[in-house]
Amino acid sequence: MDSSDSTSDFYEYLPVFRDFTHVADDTCFRPLPADWIVGVADVQQSTKAIRENRYKAVNMAGAAVIASVANALKNRDFPFVFGGDGASFAVPAADADLARKALAETATWVAEDLDLTLRIGMVSVAGIRAQGRDVRVARYVPSDNISIAMFSGGGMAWADAAMKRGEIAIPPAPPGSHPDLSDLSCRYELIPSLRGQVLSLVVMPGAGAHPDDFRGAVEAVTRIVQKTPDASRPLTGAGLRIKWPPQGYDLEARASRRAGESIHLRKAKVLASTFLYFLIMRSGLPVGRFIPAKYTQQVIENSDFRKFDDSLRMVLDCTPELAAEIEDYLKEAAAKGVVRYGTHSQDSAMMTCFTPSPLNPNHVHFIDGAQGGYALAAAALKESVTP
Repeated sequence: MDSSDSTSDFYEYLPVFRDFTHVADDTCFRPLPADWIVGVADVQQSTKAIRENRYKAVNMAGAAVIASVANALKNRDFPFVFGGDGASFAVPAADADLARKALAETATWVAEDLDLTLRIGMVSVAGIRAQGRDVRVARYVPSDNISIAMFSGGGMAWADAAMKRGEIAIPPAPPGSHPDLSDLSCRYELIPSLRGQVLSLVVMPGAGAHPDDFRGAVEAVTRIVQKTPDASRPLTGAGLRIKWPPQGYDLEARASRRAGESIHLRKAKVLASTFLYFLIMRSGLPVGRFIPAKYTQQVIENSDFRKFDDSLRMVLDCTPELAAEIEDYLKEAAAKGVVRYGTHSQDSAMMTCFTPSPLNPNHVHFIDGAQGGYALAAAALKESVTP
């Protein structure tokens, strides 16, 4: 398909790949149509919020970007990436106004309900190409239930930096605006490491690195991780825990509250619904067509713990030996100028869920480190390149 074609169903018919070691293989990616629109969002001063033990709110803000756009598009498939303290996505030109409104409303909601500042921006793919970058997308299939978008070409990284410089910024919606954040929740407890440490990892190309060398480094890291299948997956059946009331019920209440509805009334409703959910999941007994064990397996299979958006991002449950092997390789690659990287180690992971329907297996679950995750890994990367 030529990149100049304007087709709303471009992403739907994109070929898929199943082997994550191919995530940096350029043959898996296709250029987005030139009139598609890229959206980016980032929580400002997320490191400060993390120090104040507010990373669950930071994660909720990033996931809210995806949920609001998905709901605005009536759950039509579109490519997106969750980045911990932000998110990025692309939509067809026909959906640009809906996405812009959802993004602006999300920024207002984040400010008013989470007391955080969400920077937001949008730009056309043609505008990115005018800057000498590209936006190419691939669909990785981690299970039979969902596909996860991957981006390459440098365009997403350029858009993120341009947003932070204010060059493609869009204003928040008027005060009191509220996006549709239906089905966004965080009902599970923190997921403790079962192997030693939860490692959040961000790997970017080194300044001037040859694309082939960077692709080789990404493939090498993924092969190190996958030497033992599922050895580093942070989410397993043993790690999934539900308590009542859930830690995230306040955030779920704020996300699901309707215009004019009292937050106290919404919290009461969320407490009631989560109590019912708690009883069903603890009993394990089917309720109609909902089978708790089947849903739990889908949650594990649909966990979004590794991705690529011009950089490799992973959240891994590592043995000390695996963490050391990854670190040693990256140090060597960084010394050669092939990569820049940042890591952050913690004792648990966290999960934010977007579940349009528990009966439909395409729900997605965003994984990050529970004590800083991607945000602190990226901060470590920035510090490593500061003169």
